[in-house]
Amino acid sequence: MAFIYETHLHTCEASRCGRAHGRDYIEYMKDQGYSGIIVTDHFFNGNSAVPQDLPWQERVEMYVSGYKAAASEAADKDFTVLFGIEYNFDGDEYLLYGVDEEWLLGNSDIMSLNRSGVYNRVHAAGGIMVQAHPYRERDYIKKIHLTPSVCDGIEVYNAANGDNMNALAYQYAMKLGVPMSGGSDIHFFYDGPKGGMMFDHKIETIEDYIHAFMNREGTPVALDGGRAVKVRKMEKLVNPEHEATLEICMHEE
Repeated sequence: MAFIYETHLHTCEASRCGRAHGRDYIEYMKDQGYSGIIVTDHFFNGNSAVPQDLPWQERVEMYVSGYKAAASEAADKDFTVLFGIEYNFDGDEYLLYGVDEEWLLGNSDIMSLNRSGVYNRVHAAGGIMVQAHPYRERDYIKKIHLTPSVCDGIEVYNAANGDNMNALAYQYAMKLGVPMSGGSDIHFFYDGPKGGMMFDHKIETIEDYIHAFMNREGTPVALDGGRAVKVRKMEKLVNPEHEATLEICMHEE
């Protein structure tokens, strides 16, 4: 039996670009074939809906509210809801797994740190840092920033990205030899391709997810019309047709 988990999801409570409330995702994602979700709202240095002029504790409380609403709604529905963060630097974004509200409250200086500083803090808490959509090209992104020294994994399938961007990410992950993830990067309800991680067993805690992911027990999948296909079996998602058009900046920090 397969269990599929959404690893990249935004709520309107904490992400300015989000259009769905945390609580409303549960039945929708179950109907889409998922066994659970990881809520990864944009942090304060990204496209955040949290006002910057609030005290740190109030900002954190507002930030986790979408996740908490989803978790409360799913409590009696045999559906897993876990917490994550999408953290931005210079257009390069990272999915942080294994940290929580308490960690955020105790790390109010987090945005003063560079990439390796954040990576070390996350690791000290037992978490991991996965680069999201590394080859994404948008009008607000000036360069592609790659950071192999601070990545525990690479998101190789992002349903909001074009096939070539995903294929470049796949080849990058192959070169690094790191675990691969997949997700929808979902902000609202829609018809069309989605993504996730498929396992042969249930994931019930974020520690379960980290262990399974780092041990390569899961595989990135693309979902469309209720059918899940392993990304590695889709030619257009593993072999890019052309190189990136943006300048690539390689970080060694």
